[in-house]
Amino acid sequence: MEEAYLLLGGNLGEREQYLETATRRIKEHCGAVIRMSSIYESEPWGFEDNRDFLNQVIVIRTKLDPHRLLGEVLKIEDSMGRKRIPGKFVSRKIDIDILFYGKHIVEDAKLKIPHPRLQERRFVLMPLLEIAPELKHPVLKKTMRELYSECPDKLRVSSYFDRSLLPKY
Repeated sequence: MEEAYLLLGGNLGEREQYLETATRRIKEHCGAVIRMSSIYESEPWGFEDNRDFLNQVIVIRTKLDPHRLLGEVLKIEDSMGRKRIPGKFVSRKIDIDILFYGKHIVEDAKLKIPHPRLQERRFVLMPLLEIAPELKHPVLKKTMRELYSECPDKLRVSSYFDRSLLPKY
């Protein structure tokens, strides 16, 4: 069994519901969810769009090897209507990235673990900082706290909560 850190995100449709659905399907097909960050809202990274993303990091305990885990998360994305345009960042209902898989390093044509750009993205580092500030990047040899303090990304990332739960006055 290994612990895998997954980033969930999306900026189309019922964003919160898609995060919940993805988490449930990950639990059903990939492994037990053992930790979850809060949900964060962020500006799109790498492209312009007027729709903000919701992002969350979940940690699972899985028996699947990294490539089988990738296959399962791609099936979940597809089943939830994920549309891909190779080489472009675009709006999406759901995106599931494998950030870490234990302390393993995987680098081949289909999969790179740790995720190669996580240290450049505040929307990834903020939820990691919340749930695993001392987690050490196996390649960069820095903690999430250190990576966050060095991150060049200046896009807005803020804590998100379901505004519909607020009392109506």
